[in-house]
Amino acid sequence: MKEAKILIYDGSFNGFLTCVFKAFEEKIQVADMQRNSDVQRGLFSETEIVFTEMDKAKRVWSGIEKKSTVAIKNIYFTFLSETKNRELLLYHYIQKLFSKTEFMHLNFSDDIVLRTCQIAKSVGREKHRMEAFVRFQLTKDGIYFAPIEPDFDVLPLISKHFRSRYADQQWLIYDVKRKYGLFYDLKSVELVTLDLNEMQTNSIHKSNVFTPTEHDYQELWNTYFKSTNIKSRINLKLHQQHVPTRYWKYLSEKKQAV
Repeated sequence: MKEAKILIYDGSFNGFLTCVFKAFEEKIQVADMQRNSDVQRGLFSETEIVFTEMDKAKRVWSGIEKKSTVAIKNIYFTFLSETKNRELLLYHYIQKLFSKTEFMHLNFSDDIVLRTCQIAKSVGREKHRMEAFVRFQLTKDGIYFAPIEPDFDVLPLISKHFRSRYADQQWLIYDVKRKYGLFYDLKSVELVTLDLNEMQTNSIHKSNVFTPTEHDYQELWNTYFKSTNIKSRINLKLHQQHVPTRYWKYLSEKKQAV
């Protein structure tokens, strides 16, 4: 009997798919798949470093796509969830997908399928929230800047939405938690990393990064938001369900003077 292995990859999605290819091709008994940045070796498991190979990753992806477009979404969204042990969960999910002829991805009586679908659904919900809650601020460089702090790594999922909606202006959406962002230069979207210390502004705490009119717009928007509220009809609990408080510090209409 072969000894179980821990496959170590570079943390990218294509790196993960390369691990899947290797495990299938060499019939490896997989104990775990781990990013090289947070390796935890098992007591009785051998480790092996797997280098990303795009052609192998594409073969796995094409094979999954032929099986199910629903499975494609479930796998990618779950990978972006950053959930602990998601690689091993997805490996078993893909194993089941290739071992069945049809509709495996709809078998919610299977714990692996159910768990994967639940995680993917949560990531999808966060994607839609980010598309709705992003608020841009105009910098002196003429770039519309928006800081976000989503629960999951959804930047790759929202790129298409904002490129289509704001095609005529330069913008930068920056994930404060993961310290990288998407920059659109009117031609293409690129991944960027920046050292940002000052990312928020209001009527009192004014950042020099943004235009003077940006402060006025935010104060005006805040005043408008307050004036349209009917105090007797405020349902804070319902409001927080639709707009969770963790997003408030990045919403223009919620930025109170401090």
